[in-house]
Amino acid sequence: MTIKPEVPGGFRDYLPAKMIQRQKMLDIIRQVYESFGFSPLETPAVEKTEVLVGGESNTKRIFNVNPSQVEDGEGRQKMSLRFDLTVPLARVVAANLSDLPKPFRRYQCAKVWRGERPAAGRYREFMQFDADIVGANSMLADAEIIWLM
Repeated sequence: MTIKPEVPGGFRDYLPAKMIQRQKMLDIIRQVYESFGFSPLETPAVEKTEVLVGGESNTKRIFNVNPSQVEDGEGRQKMSLRFDLTVPLARVVAANLSDLPKPFRRYQCAKVWRGERPAAGRYREFMQFDADIVGANSMLADAEIIWLM
């Protein structure tokens, strides 16, 4: 049997020429975010499924990780690939509220995954860019996000 070396639908490879362009773009985005006083945040690609879906029945098309392979101190956990960067941010803020500066200015550039059927111009794996100000008392934070963009 011959296996075709094809990337799955909704995914793509980036060869070196494209990766060099992407890296330059990411460097510029990071420089801009940091020039506005935002700090980098990195969260795991995998989250507990119950955190991602908010404890509700799963209506989102997400990629689940095989729970028989995921063990922690409490036993097996249902886990899934993150579908955006907002849910992990909310988890980080809830878990570290007293340790974070107020307001908390963070940015994150990372891959996310969606289990939906790929269509023209839509992928199952893609890069998302987030910048957020958490805990600001003024609407000036919204204006600052617009200025950042």
